[in-house]
Amino acid sequence: MPGILVGVDGSGHSQRALEWAMKEAGLRHAPLTVLTVHQAVAGYYGGVSTYTDDPAHTEQVREAAQAETDKVLASLADPRPTSVTVTAVHGFPVEELIKGGGDADIIVLGSRGAGGFTRLMMGSVAGQVAQHAPCPVLIVPPENAS
Repeated sequence: MPGILVGVDGSGHSQRALEWAMKEAGLRHAPLTVLTVHQAVAGYYGGVSTYTDDPAHTEQVREAAQAETDKVLASLADPRPTSVTVTAVHGFPVEELIKGGGDADIIVLGSRGAGGFTRLMMGSVAGQVAQHAPCPVLIVPPENAS
């Protein structure tokens, strides 16, 4: 997925990341891939366990991500990304974001920072992706970060 990859999970933090990624993709005249992950259950040996309703749940998170993407895109002024693709997968978020970023120029994620000591810590997904991604990772801070 060349261009910009943004991970979304329906939170306000990921919406800020989506907004930033869309604006940046427009400025760079780059494609944008929006990736959402239906969280898998870890099996006995740590692998992905698959259940019969996982495809339906994965489609539900894709539809939610598509709706969020359409809303942000509708409010976006020019310039716009060259293309926007919404993808949903079933798996572990860190692994799927790292895999999805294999040929991306940058991965954009939201931070779940709060206040006090927790402000110093990123969300576990953002922190792990930043440490292991094959490309640069931009973490969009919470709106109230100072």
